Amino acid sequence: MSKKNKKKADHIRELQNGQRRETEVQNDARKFSAASIWESLQKCIRENKSAVIVLAVAAVIFAGLLIWIYTGGVLHGEEEIFNPYSSDEIIEFEKASVKQILEDDKELEESAEGSYKGSQKLLVKVKSGRYKGQEMEIFNYFGSLYGVPVEEGDGVTLTIKTHPDGSHSATVYEFNRIPMLGIMLGLFFLAILMVGGKTGLKSLMGLIFTIVSLFLILIPLLLKGAPTILTTFLMSIFVSIVCFTILGGVHRKTVTAFLGTAAGTLLAMLFSMAVQYFAKIDGYRLEDAEALLQLRYVGASVRIHGLLVAGIIISALGAVMDVAMSISSALEEVYAANPKLKQSDLFRSGMNIGRDMVGTMTNTLILAFLGCEFSLIIFLYSRGLTFYHLFSTAFVALETISGISASIGMVLAIPLTALISSMLITRKGSKKATIH
Repeated sequence: MSKKNKKKADHIRELQNGQRRETEVQNDARKFSAASIWESLQKCIRENKSAVIVLAVAAVIFAGLLIWIYTGGVLHGEEEIFNPYSSDEIIEFEKASVKQILEDDKELEESAEGSYKGSQKLLVKVKSGRYKGQEMEIFNYFGSLYGVPVEEGDGVTLTIKTHPDGSHSATVYEFNRIPMLGIMLGLFFLAILMVGGKTGLKSLMGLIFTIVSLFLILIPLLLKGAPTILTTFLMSIFVSIVCFTILGGVHRKTVTAFLGTAAGTLLAMLFSMAVQYFAKIDGYRLEDAEALLQLRYVGASVRIHGLLVAGIIISALGAVMDVAMSISSALEEVYAANPKLKQSDLFRSGMNIGRDMVGTMTNTLILAFLGCEFSLIIFLYSRGLTFYHLFSTAFVALETISGISASIGMVLAIPLTALISSMLITRKGSKKATIH
């Protein structure tokens, strides 16, 4: 072999050996990475054994409820409850994009602050559903109180009716706002993660669980006639257990916060039930009670009478959880700074902290209730109603009861949480914050 060829062969062998060593290093890194992840997971489970058990039990309960609701006889064979349009026609809502405006008959409605009224004939391309990819000529009707004029390239939501003979027709249902809502939701999540970090991520997990529980479990149960108040209260307890466990594990702080939340929510429920009885007003006076009554013709058995109290429980839950967790956490920090404090001293500190929260949290709840019906408040005010006339209306009575009942639960959760926290922190043998 010539000297040149030998040198070339040696170079090739060196390259092959280098590649082999690099592959071995990568394989070792993968093994090390997988082993590290597994060890970290095992360590996390060992350190949070109580939290893992609670969340596992909650997952089993959640899955069991889902199976029971959707396959076991609660909704089995009665899907028409969730499809009030069920008939010989098939009605679907699908997304589409505007390809061309064929006719535009809109005019400015000066009495409605620059809004438009009229109609448009559009050529759209369906983006989802059985008619995906098809182009349709449809009409878009709009006015100051419904619909909006669209432009080429806009996304819209269609109402598509498929008739018994196989033909179909479609109209514009609304402008497609889902992309913008998705952007807003993404910015909301991003803000929570940037500010809250790991805790923010946990709070998002709790929020998602709460919403999923509300729509997949609570509402279906209520539609099938489950006791409205009791079911809502039990679901609020279940949600608070899971959220507190996700947020802080099973520690003295979170146990105290949960007990304070349960007590405050219970008091809000009892207070609103008492006021409902003595004020002779109930869920049948709610704005959408008539629509819920119509659902009974398609098989729904929702108990409307208790919906007023159920709504108060749901609206109070978030504020009560906030107050309970804040006081519990603050008292843990106070005791950590001065372990010689007595129970009475801790209770007094908790009350002082709670008093600073009362004003802002009460404003938050009351303004949230009033803000939801702000346009109606303006209308009632414009009529120049007398005091007795105004406060005898069902709307004012309902909003007053809702706001005050939720605030009562939040306010009373302060001394209850302070008392529970001071008792648990100063009890004998309570040296550590973790409950095993």
